[in-house]
Amino acid sequence: MRCGLEKIQKFGTGGRLGSGHGELHLFEGHRARSCGNRNWLGYFFILSISLIFVKPPDAHILLAPAAATAILAAETPLMTTDPDPAGQLLSLPPPRMNAGRLARLVEDHWGLTGSYTQLTSERDLNHRLDTATASFTVKLSNPAEPSELTDFQTRALLHAAVADPDLPTPRVIPTRDGHPILRCDEGALRLLGWCPGTPVAHLPRTPALAWATGAALARLTAALASFDHRAADHVLFWDIRQFPRLAPLLNALPADLGHDLQPGAAAFLDQFKAEVAPALARLPKQVVHADFNPHNLLADPTRPDTLTGILDFGDMVRSHKICDLATACSYQIDPADPLHLLAPLLSAYHAHLPLTEAEIRLLPSLITARMFTTLIISGWRAARYPQNAAYILRNAPSARAGLAAAASLTPRQLNAACEGAYPS
Repeated sequence: MRCGLEKIQKFGTGGRLGSGHGELHLFEGHRARSCGNRNWLGYFFILSISLIFVKPPDAHILLAPAAATAILAAETPLMTTDPDPAGQLLSLPPPRMNAGRLARLVEDHWGLTGSYTQLTSERDLNHRLDTATASFTVKLSNPAEPSELTDFQTRALLHAAVADPDLPTPRVIPTRDGHPILRCDEGALRLLGWCPGTPVAHLPRTPALAWATGAALARLTAALASFDHRAADHVLFWDIRQFPRLAPLLNALPADLGHDLQPGAAAFLDQFKAEVAPALARLPKQVVHADFNPHNLLADPTRPDTLTGILDFGDMVRSHKICDLATACSYQIDPADPLHLLAPLLSAYHAHLPLTEAEIRLLPSLITARMFTTLIISGWRAARYPQNAAYILRNAPSARAGLAAAASLTPRQLNAACEGAYPS
């Protein structure tokens, strides 16, 4: 089932509001609810806020890909010259906002009222809003996020909706006066759409689901190949090609996951700089999702061979396509059988976007780099914000368990996996 824009109209939403300092985005989507032994899909939305200082672009209500094209043609703000703006997001706590203020904004500009429940988030402040007819997620983005990055993420969603309308990405719904972002005193306020299904992280891991993940990633990468933005070249510490920048944080590796991690990470970092980085620099780059992990993907439990949602475009960046794939692969490594899930993912991706020998040759090292990145950044942030440590460290155990398995992979094995048949 694909997220459709028309369904939102019955809730009286749409349009755009501007009031001076930020903008509000509305996306339509769905969520799965449990009712006894049955699951049913209900509609909901995500609202997010981030700092923005640009004049609102002209736009129109989005009811079809053609309207998305109209918004994409609007003015794009200049990229900031501040050093490493993305890195600031990793060193700051989630933002705060008065719940009453947020509720008034939603009621005034979307006509929505109901009960708010705070949700867990690593660097944003999220609430779920339950109304009499639907559910929404109200998302207040970190104020350190530059306005250009907010615009970058929004336009990427608009572009993907036009380039591949069947991709299960959140759809952008403007406010009543046709703007995709609401400007408010606190920053940029967005409503992001959720698609139907259950997080893949909470579903049984099967070859069919891994295949679906690889196919969806390849399609999204193909859809974003023709997309560009002035903010695409921002520095993101999660981007695998930035792995050498994490050297000062090696002592943040979680001790409870093994005291042997730091020496191994230091040795691998030296190898990465000497051997991997020079070869990586010669490979193709484009705008990529950069965080295709199971917590950001949804699937229908009754049809686990098809993804129903691709979420969280907050880590988008221009990077090497193979780095994006390596990120997805790092979450598919089963220590007991490294190729069990990895092979179908690679086979599906390769069938849509063929990999070169040079890309396959680097893949084992890039997967290892992503696992170390997860452990280093998560450990560092968890130490800074212990009250949110459980959420921040949610991917750390799987990354630790997968390191040895990833190191055992060879380019020959991965090349054979790319040429493999559809998993049974």
